[in-house]
Amino acid sequence: MSAASASPSPTAAKPAKTAKPLYASLFVQVVVALILGVVIGVTVPDFAIGLKVFSDAFLKLISMIVGPIVFCVVVHGIAGAGDLKKVGRVGVKALIYFEVMTTVALALGIVIAYLVGPGHGMHIDTTTLDAKAMGNYADNAHKLQGGGIGAFLLNIIPTTAFDALARNDVLQVLFFAVLFGVSLALYAGPKGQKVSEMIDAVAGVLFKAMGLIVRVAPLGVLGAVAYTVGKFGVGSLTRLLSLVALYYVAVAVFVLVILGGVMRLAGISLFKFLAYLREELTIVLGTASSDAVLPQIMAKLEYLGIKPSTVGLVVPTGYSFNLDAFSIYLTLAVVFIAQATGTPLSFGDLLLVLGVSLITSKGAHGVPGSAIVILAATLNAVPSIPAIGLVLVLSVDWFIGMARAVGNLIGNCVATVVVAAWEGDLDKDRARTVLDNPPPDLASIVAAEPQA
Repeated sequence: MSAASASPSPTAAKPAKTAKPLYASLFVQVVVALILGVVIGVTVPDFAIGLKVFSDAFLKLISMIVGPIVFCVVVHGIAGAGDLKKVGRVGVKALIYFEVMTTVALALGIVIAYLVGPGHGMHIDTTTLDAKAMGNYADNAHKLQGGGIGAFLLNIIPTTAFDALARNDVLQVLFFAVLFGVSLALYAGPKGQKVSEMIDAVAGVLFKAMGLIVRVAPLGVLGAVAYTVGKFGVGSLTRLLSLVALYYVAVAVFVLVILGGVMRLAGISLFKFLAYLREELTIVLGTASSDAVLPQIMAKLEYLGIKPSTVGLVVPTGYSFNLDAFSIYLTLAVVFIAQATGTPLSFGDLLLVLGVSLITSKGAHGVPGSAIVILAATLNAVPSIPAIGLVLVLSVDWFIGMARAVGNLIGNCVATVVVAAWEGDLDKDRARTVLDNPPPDLASIVAAEPQA
């Protein structure tokens, strides 16, 4: 059952609001956890480091269920659309949008890095850097990069469907899900309908399970923030604060200027849209992971007036193909490392970074330690930049990861709105009404009636 169809019309008379305790709001709980994590990290850092188990456990719970959810929503989105031509049309439009936005994001990272020059004056001697700090990141990067484009394309095809699900490789899960969904759409008749209904039912159960997991998000946020502050502190990061601050500014510029302009063209207010998603964005900010809010985001986009088939196809695909904030970080970090190590970059080097990043960024979501791994793969493709410079950004990756996850999520939500408007699958009147007058207890509606 669709969240949009099951929810009351936004124009209907609102029932009287029931007094809801402030502490019962997930948004409030996450904010309190953020603040408490900072306080614990500053006052009792040794104890705070031990709280990382909460963050690790929460992220493992999310990882456990993301692959099956992506499979179910993509299959249901394709099979439920009925018209495969429409599915293909939506997919092509989504990919065109993804590539344009990724290119813009990559270029923005380069431009801002050159305008500000965060690495100038650091004069880092690469012989003093600890190569052991890169550990498995470098090994994974060589595996990812080795073989070029051909190997990358072959890696999208899973050895078996179960292997892709077991390793939570989103690109491979997407490939199998699209193939399965198209085949199911072609398999007309009662048997095909039964399979579709079964996948719909399984997805509903998985969404319920994700709803239960998200309720412990405050513990995950508390553990993550306390560990980060306790482990690194603020003083130890002084040299790299300029990079962190610059990255946050770059993401803000991309969201407010680029995505804001795109949303205006779609006829939707970006600020109202962000306010509508504030609870999910807060969870992502605290956990540095957008996986935790996948079901809620999809249900809210459907409630906004976007057809379920479009949401079910664009959102999961965007998790691998539309990493806007990650793309900004990729080029910004490469130029920063070059500046910090005194490595001059030619125009050809920059074009090479841009081209390689367009490819390597596509597999980021399914790689452990993805940001560092993909960055290492990109550096390995540009011989003039010392790959050991990657060690410089390891200590601040978590702080950068918070903005990276939030920026990626906003980019995917905006992409869904834009593709839906482009395809004519967005009810703009409903969207404006929902954003102007959100229904009471929206979180409860989303949790009760998720869209499979």
